[in-house]
Amino acid sequence: MEDTNHLLSTVLHNIEAEQALLGAVILDNDLLERIPDYFVSESFSSPLNAKIFNTIKKIRDLGSVADPITITAYLTQDDMFVKSDGQKYIIDLADAVIGLSGIADYAGIIHDLHLRRQIMNIGDEIASRAKNMVEEETTNGLIEDAEKKLYNIANGIGDNNRLFAFSDALASSIEAAASAYKRDTHIVGVTTGFKALDKWLGGMHKSDLIVVAGRPSMGKTAFATNIAFNAAKQKLKNFQDGTAVVFFSLEMSAEQLATRILSSESGISSDSIRRGEIPKDSFDKFLTISRELESIELFIDDTPNITVGQIRSRVRRLKRKYNIGLIVIDYLQLVESGGRRNSDNRVNEISEITRALKGLAKEMNVPVVALSQLSRAVEQREDKKPQLSDLRESGSIEQDSDVVMFVFREEYYKARKEPQEGTIEHDKWQLEMEKIYNRAEIIIAKQRHGPVGSIKLFFDGRLTKFGNLMD
Repeated sequence: MEDTNHLLSTVLHNIEAEQALLGAVILDNDLLERIPDYFVSESFSSPLNAKIFNTIKKIRDLGSVADPITITAYLTQDDMFVKSDGQKYIIDLADAVIGLSGIADYAGIIHDLHLRRQIMNIGDEIASRAKNMVEEETTNGLIEDAEKKLYNIANGIGDNNRLFAFSDALASSIEAAASAYKRDTHIVGVTTGFKALDKWLGGMHKSDLIVVAGRPSMGKTAFATNIAFNAAKQKLKNFQDGTAVVFFSLEMSAEQLATRILSSESGISSDSIRRGEIPKDSFDKFLTISRELESIELFIDDTPNITVGQIRSRVRRLKRKYNIGLIVIDYLQLVESGGRRNSDNRVNEISEITRALKGLAKEMNVPVVALSQLSRAVEQREDKKPQLSDLRESGSIEQDSDVVMFVFREEYYKARKEPQEGTIEHDKWQLEMEKIYNRAEIIIAKQRHGPVGSIKLFFDGRLTKFGNLMD
C-alpha cells in the first residue's frame, strides 16, 4: 500500500509545468495578473518552486522588478535556495522558456494536481484514523470530517476566496438590486410565497438565519412547510425567486409532512386523506395534484436526534447534486450539538447550535429557516403576543439570527375564553371571533436588514394552510 501511495505521489505533480510558469513570470512579471485567483504557492509540488513564486510576489508587492538578480538577492540567506544552487536554477528557468501565452494553462495543470494530492492526503488520513479506532472518534464523525474537507476543496475554502474588493461587493449589490427590480415581485431573495411578507423581507436572503418562533398550536410547522413548498413550487415553474429546498423534520415524519402539503394543495383535510375518505368528485383532482407534486424539488429528512454536523454533511451532498437554495429545520431545540448533552447548560448548547446554523447559512450561501419554541411566559401574560424575551433557552438565538418572526393566532386564545351562551359577553365574544376567524399574524420582531412590524395572513386550520389575504 505504501509503495502504491509513493507511486501516486510521484505521479501527481508536473515539474515541467511549474518551471514553465515560473520562467514565464520571471521574464515578464505582468503575467502574474493572468494567473487565476485560486492559484496559491501551495499549489506547487516543489518547495523550492513555491518559495521562488512567493518571493516573486513579494518583490512585485514592493514595487520592484522580480528578475534573476533581485530574486537571488532576496533569497541569498535561505538554506534551501543556497543548497539547491538556486541562482543557477533561476537563470535556467528563464532561459528554458519557450512561450508566454500558456501561463494560465500551466496554472490550471499545477492547481489540479495540487487538489488531487490534497484528496489523496485526506484519504490517507481518514484511513489511518479509521484503523486506529480512537475511542473518542465516532464513525459518523470521521465521515463528517471527510465530507467537510472534500467540500472545502471543491469550493476553494482556504484560498482566501472570501476576500472581496469593495468594487466587487458593490457590483454584486447593484446586480442583486437590478435583478429584484426586474422581477414582478421586486424581491431579491427566495420567496416565502406570501406577498406581504416578501414585501417586508425582500424575500429570504442568502446567508441569513431566519428564526420562526411560536407557542404550540400557533402553526409554526405549517407556516414553515408552506414556505418550503412555495419556494420549491416556484422553482418547478422556473421562476427566479424559487429554489430547491431541504426540510429537516425532527418532530414529524416525511409522510406526515407530505400529507399536509397534499392536503393544502387539494383542499382535502389531512385526516380525510389518511382515512382514505376522499370524495368521488374530488378524486381525479386529487390524483392530478399528486402527479404534479412528484416533480417538485423538496427533500425531507426526518432523522430524529440529528446533529448540526450531520445536517451540514447532508446539505453539502444535496447542494452539489440539486443546488439547494433553502434549508428549513423543524425545530431548533430538537437538534443535537454533537457533544454530550448537558441539561444544566442547555442554554450554552442551544447557543452553539444557533451559531453553527448561522455558519451553515454563510458556508452554503443560502437562507436557513429554523423553528424555535417560546417559553411559557407568554401564557402568564394577559397580552399573548410573543416578544423577543420569550425565546426559549434564548442564549444567542436573537443575537445570531438575522430575522426573528413570531407566528401568532389570537383566535386560538380567544376561542378558549368563550363566555356563557345567551349573555351580552357571549354576543360581544362572537363579534370579536368573527374578526379574527381564520386570521394569523406574522410578527417580524427583528430584521437586521430592514424594518420590523407585522402582517396578517389567512390560516385554514383544517388544511394547515397559510395564504395571502385580499388587499
